[in-house]
Amino acid sequence: MIDLRFLRENPEAVRASQRARGEDPALVDALLEADAARRAAVATADSLRAEHKAMGKVIGKASKEERPALLAAATDMSAKVKEAEHAQSAADADLDAAHRAISNVVQEGAPAGGEDDYVVLETVGTPAQFDFEPKDHLELGESLGLIDMERGAKVSGSRFYFLTGHGALLQLGLLQLAAQRAVANGFTMMIPPVLVRPEIMAGTGFLGQHSDEIYHLEDDDLYLVGTSEVPLAGYHADEILDLSAGPKRYAGWSSCFRREAGSYGKDTRGIIRVHQFDKVEMFVYTTPDQAAEEHQRLLAWEREMLAAIDVPYRVIDVAAGDLGSSAARKFDCEAWVPTQQTYRELTSTSNCTTFQARRLSVRYRDENGKAQIAATLNGTLATTRWIVAILENHQQADGSVRVPEALVPFVGTDVLTP
Repeated sequence: MIDLRFLRENPEAVRASQRARGEDPALVDALLEADAARRAAVATADSLRAEHKAMGKVIGKASKEERPALLAAATDMSAKVKEAEHAQSAADADLDAAHRAISNVVQEGAPAGGEDDYVVLETVGTPAQFDFEPKDHLELGESLGLIDMERGAKVSGSRFYFLTGHGALLQLGLLQLAAQRAVANGFTMMIPPVLVRPEIMAGTGFLGQHSDEIYHLEDDDLYLVGTSEVPLAGYHADEILDLSAGPKRYAGWSSCFRREAGSYGKDTRGIIRVHQFDKVEMFVYTTPDQAAEEHQRLLAWEREMLAAIDVPYRVIDVAAGDLGSSAARKFDCEAWVPTQQTYRELTSTSNCTTFQARRLSVRYRDENGKAQIAATLNGTLATTRWIVAILENHQQADGSVRVPEALVPFVGTDVLTP
C-alpha cells in the first residue's frame, strides 16, 4: 500500500501515477475521502470514550440522589460509544479497501504507457547470422532428447512438459550457477514453501488485477506461488529488521506455478509460456533511501548471469502501464530468440519501495531507534525459459547445440548432439 502521508501531501503526484499506469485517478479521491472519514470516525470515538470515562469519575463522587440520573446518562453514553466504535470499524474497512485499490506510485523517470511503450536502455551482443535455417527451441529440444511436451500433456495437460536427460541437467546447471553467484554476492540461499496463506499472497500485491493467474487450493485456502518473491516477502512479515549493516538479501529456489489465464493462443509452442517452471529469485529488504541503488545492483547481477550464458540481450525500462501493482519501477532483460526474430523476457527486477512491506508490516529501526517501513525489491537470476535462448542462440548447422562454458561442469558435456 502507498504511504498515506505522501498521499495527503502529494495527491496530484498519485493521480499522475494512476494516469501513467492507465488506471483510474478517481481512486485517489476515493482514498482521500475514506482517509478523512476514518480520521473523523476515530476522533468521534475517542471523544465519546473520553466523555464516558469522565462520567465514571463523576458518578464515583456523586451523591445518592444524583447517581440514578448520572447512571442513566452513562448508559446512554455507553451506547453512543459502541455506535461510534462500530462506525470506526466500518471506516477502517472502507479505508483498507480504498487503500488496497491504489497501485504503487510510479517512480519518476519510468515511461508512461502500456506494454509496447517500454524504453530500450541498452543492447548487448549481436544476434547471430546463421548460414543455415535455424530450428526453434522445441525442435532442437526434441531432437536432442531434452524436452518432451507430448508426454507432459499426456500426464498433466497442455503447457506442461518433461525436461529429460541433458535438458534436466541444463536447467539444474542454470539454477545451480545462479545459486552460486547469489551466495558469492552476499545472498542467503532459501528453498521456500510454494504454498502460502491468503494474507501473504495479498500482501505482495498478487491478488489484485492478476489474481486469475494464481492457482488457489480452495479446500486448504492456500495459493501456489508464481514466484518465490511471495514467500520471501512474507518471511519477515510482522517483524522489525536490523538493517544497520546493510540490506538483507535472499535468493529463493523454487518451482513456480501460473495459470496463464488470458494468454490462450500465445506462445503455446514449447516452454516459453507454461504452467510450471523453476526459478532462482533474488529478494531484498532495505531502507527506502537505498532502494534505487539496490535496484541497479540487482540489474547488474542479472546481467552477469546473462553474460555467463552468452546470448544477445537488451535491457528495457518497463512502462508504467505494464508494471505490476506493487512495482514502482521495473527493468527487464530480454534475450534474442532467432526463430522469432525478436527479444523475449528472461529477467525482471522490480523496486517495490515500501508498498509490500507496509501491507506485511515489515519494519526496521532508523538511526533514532524509531520503527520505519522497509523497502523490498526482487529480481530474476535464472529460470527454465533461459533454455529457449541457450538452445536457439547456440545451435549449429548439424543440429547440435554448444553448451555455454559456464554450464559445462553442470551438464557434463560442451556440445549437445542428436
